[in-house]
Amino acid sequence: MTTSARRVRHAIRAVLAVVVLVTLALSIDFVATRDHSARGAVIGGISAGNRDAGGLDPVIEELAQRSTQPVVLRTPEGSAEVAPAELGLSFDGDATRARLLEQPRNPVARFLALFGRGLDVEPVVELDPAAMNKALDAHRRSLEKAAVEGGVHYQGTTPVGDEPAPGERVAREAAAVVLVDRWLDGAPIDMPMEPFSPTVSPEVVAATVAGPAERATSAAVKLTDRRKRTVEVPAGDIASMLTFGPDGRGGLAPRVDEKKARESLAPDLDPSQRPAVSATFSLASGSPTVVPAVTGSKINWDKTLQTLATTAVADGGNRTTDVVYDDVDPKLTTEAARKLGVRELISEYTTDGFSSASGENIRLVAAEVDGALVLPGKVFSLNGHTGPRGAAEGYVDSTIINNGRAATAVGGGISQFATTLYNAAYFAGLEDVDHTEHAYYISRYPEAREATVFEGAIDLKFRNNTRHGVLIETSWSPSAVTVRLWGTKAFEVESITGERTDPTEPEKIKLPKGDDCIASNGSKGFTTSNTRIIRDARTGQEVKRHTRTVRYAPEPNVKCV
Repeated sequence: MTTSARRVRHAIRAVLAVVVLVTLALSIDFVATRDHSARGAVIGGISAGNRDAGGLDPVIEELAQRSTQPVVLRTPEGSAEVAPAELGLSFDGDATRARLLEQPRNPVARFLALFGRGLDVEPVVELDPAAMNKALDAHRRSLEKAAVEGGVHYQGTTPVGDEPAPGERVAREAAAVVLVDRWLDGAPIDMPMEPFSPTVSPEVVAATVAGPAERATSAAVKLTDRRKRTVEVPAGDIASMLTFGPDGRGGLAPRVDEKKARESLAPDLDPSQRPAVSATFSLASGSPTVVPAVTGSKINWDKTLQTLATTAVADGGNRTTDVVYDDVDPKLTTEAARKLGVRELISEYTTDGFSSASGENIRLVAAEVDGALVLPGKVFSLNGHTGPRGAAEGYVDSTIINNGRAATAVGGGISQFATTLYNAAYFAGLEDVDHTEHAYYISRYPEAREATVFEGAIDLKFRNNTRHGVLIETSWSPSAVTVRLWGTKAFEVESITGERTDPTEPEKIKLPKGDDCIASNGSKGFTTSNTRIIRDARTGQEVKRHTRTVRYAPEPNVKCV
């Protein structure tokens, strides 16, 4: 045997010996770690080698704790803290434990691990790309450098180009890989970036400056309103409200600043608008007839300014365009009013016996309520309908009840109108929502069937519980006030007043003479009741019966001394 052959034989024997030794070592290690994680296993920077399933608990708990912490994203532009759920990230602890318990299939890696070389294991992480993209979009200002789009603005009436510049954004596909790989390392994550170009090129900016932008301020534009009146928009005003911005297709489109445009144009154009007028009812013929509604018109500023811009940049001689209007429907159309069934008198009530000062206040409030329309299902509020009833509205001082005795205040006497209106609603069968009786009984009113009001505190409210509209008509004279309700008669109403019980004597009071003292003989207090029986007007069948018990305090006997 030659020397060369002997050398080959020895080499083969050496290799075989190494193989046998490695195989033996791997076999022994396999038996020793069969139910354990691989030797040298490292996950998320945490040592997890050669542990059984229970021994991996602290590792899984640490990773689970990390999975609840905000994710710190970093880019050259800045940073942002984002909740893992917002990024669409989720950690599967059970699957991660199972992955750690899998032995490596690569014998070389397993052998090297015997000598202390680490073996990286990735945690099981899921990522929702749609959620990630939404979260990154929300943090663009912190993480990305926006591209500067090209555009045009004006200095005076001279167009000036805004040169575009590229930006830098998060590379979304690469970001998904990095997030899954680095999330649970417990450290900030540097996001991969990519450059991107604006949609508008410098050439487009230059062409816009030389073309449409120059034409826009070459002369005034005239707007013709619905009255056929012309409003001239000078070149300087056009320049103050006009810019050019990206149109989404690589070009530049004119844009008008509505706020600036309206500051300039509204004083001349607003008077051309027409408010909508709802249908109303007239009683001039003795019964209700519908007064037709009027459709209004309102300037559509968006379309008007688009038209203005298009006309200004057009390559042609005609620089006149029309103001664009939208129709404004009335709250109550003519057709809807005719369907309300306001056609007959359904109740009427009159009260009298008031003083001249009270009469003036009653006249004013009656005029405000006259013509009010209560739609089906709606509540009428006397305070809500009239608003303030003070000296500024023409109301005068008259008698009120204050702290259990007579006094004076602006708007006194309106309770007489409230009582009249309450009784009209009572006999129409309308639902009583809120009313309050006077503190003591006033003889010109029906017992337990009257109402007082006080601005901001005590109101009269009733609901139209019929299927038809209810029109309120009022009439006034220096001695009486009447409320008539028109609609479609739904109910017949019977009123039964109860007996007086539990009389109480008035208190005798002496007060110093003066404007604050109003003498009175006083009257007894008592308890009484009123029962309202409501029947269906068509069938006569009883619909509802309600009894209201009222306790009137005695009116004090006041002497001014």
